[in-house]
Amino acid sequence: MPATREDILNALRGVELPDGGDLVSRDLVRAVAVEGGTARFVIEAPDADVARALGPVREAAEAAVARLEGVEAVSAVLTAHGPAKKPGQEPPGLKVGRHPTPQQQGGPQKVTGVDRIIAIGSGKGGVGKSTVSSNLAVALARQGRRVGLLDADIYGPSQPRMMGVNQRPASPDGKTIIPLKAHGVTMMSIGLMVDPDKAVVWRGPMLMGALQQMLGQVQWGELDILLVDLPPGTGDVQLTLCQRTALTGALVVSTPQDVALLDARKALNMFQTLKTPVLGLIENMSIFHCPHCGKPSHPFGEGGVKAEADRLGVPFLGELPLSVNVRIAGDEGTPIAATDRPEAEAYDRLAHRLVAGGMA
Repeated sequence: MPATREDILNALRGVELPDGGDLVSRDLVRAVAVEGGTARFVIEAPDADVARALGPVREAAEAAVARLEGVEAVSAVLTAHGPAKKPGQEPPGLKVGRHPTPQQQGGPQKVTGVDRIIAIGSGKGGVGKSTVSSNLAVALARQGRRVGLLDADIYGPSQPRMMGVNQRPASPDGKTIIPLKAHGVTMMSIGLMVDPDKAVVWRGPMLMGALQQMLGQVQWGELDILLVDLPPGTGDVQLTLCQRTALTGALVVSTPQDVALLDARKALNMFQTLKTPVLGLIENMSIFHCPHCGKPSHPFGEGGVKAEADRLGVPFLGELPLSVNVRIAGDEGTPIAATDRPEAEAYDRLAHRLVAGGMA
């Protein structure tokens, strides 16, 4: 019986790192694949210095995978996400939140190296848009897509916590920004650039400038898709993104309740006004299974988002559950989609629909 991707990851979980943890828990494994009897994977270190120290770890990883039933050969590549730091040299400081530069001629601009850009919005807060964004990004990465996640919720950035990252991105020259990676996703958030305990008190032009920086100065690399987690509402960030960036389209997240749908309609109208294609609606917190009796219930109503999608002629992309496990996973920095828990299946199905429909 041939080995599977999960078999390889389980084997790599047993390969410990010199400073603690294992290859999988420290999120150093990329591009796992099995072709015939050959298993392939990449070990990606944060910089060249760390990569040089991981030679024995690569050998141990190859040996662990080679012991799997059905594996005839192993190819493990050791690489570095960023360059080694020069001794005694600190990168220049990078200021975020500047005023935006003038709009370039030629209309909305593409982001270098990024094939598709999809905005994820909602008309109101509290519908789980950021949870959907992080889990969808991870689910797409698990299906082999090269995924980026931009947290554009300037006033309330939550992706650093949900994705389990807290280090400040590097800036080798004071202009470019090196994004971080977590759970196979390349990510960037204003929350990584400011004091997490202090409020971001910026006027509209500074918001617009920060968004422009995170799109244009971040070295995103080659991505199949960049997901942009928008703030709730229809304000400066949404307007700037839709007018200045060549978007593939937008997804709108809502709960089934009437109050949420009222605001979701405003988000839909905003995207239509700005000539941004609406790729589909997602119903979050659709169903709740009681952990005690196991019976399902619909605390926010049932079927409201699908009915709205049918009324507007917009694709309905699926229902996502309300689950305490999803909340706990996000709080702990490991999105549920990065696990094999049953709740991950809904996000896998959503990612599959986007890939099958040519949207991701």
